[in-house]
Amino acid sequence: MSAKKILFPTDFSTASDAALAHAETLARQAGASLLIVHVEEPPLAYGGGELYYGLPEPNSERIQKMLEAVKPADPSVAYEHRLTMGDPAAEVVRLAEEEKPEMIVMGTHGRTGLTRLLMGSVAEAIVRRSPCPVLTYREVDEKLAKGGSAG
Repeated sequence: MSAKKILFPTDFSTASDAALAHAETLARQAGASLLIVHVEEPPLAYGGGELYYGLPEPNSERIQKMLEAVKPADPSVAYEHRLTMGDPAAEVVRLAEEEKPEMIVMGTHGRTGLTRLLMGSVAEAIVRRSPCPVLTYREVDEKLAKGGSAG
């Protein structure tokens, strides 16, 4: 029987940071390890080969260091890091099929309406295609929680 594992994809956002605490708690309670993953999207070529929006090509060494900084606060929770490249949703689902985790725990930005339609939702694509249960955690917007408006 394989060791218990929880897949934790991160995009280094505050939503991912908040979800890490939940992933860590579940891993500790289940005696599972965390597979902490970041999917680097390939740069988009535009026109004559320059990158879209003129952004410099991502530095994989810098991204690897950022990934290594994502770790459970509790040293008793085992973890490993994985940096991969491709479409984030497709790569997370591929890893879930390959690694066979008990579940995926991930943060979501909770976009709705036109923003979600235009940008898509990585979390939604993972939930739809995942071979295992997915727990999504949406960070609470403090303005909305106090009855204000987000805009």
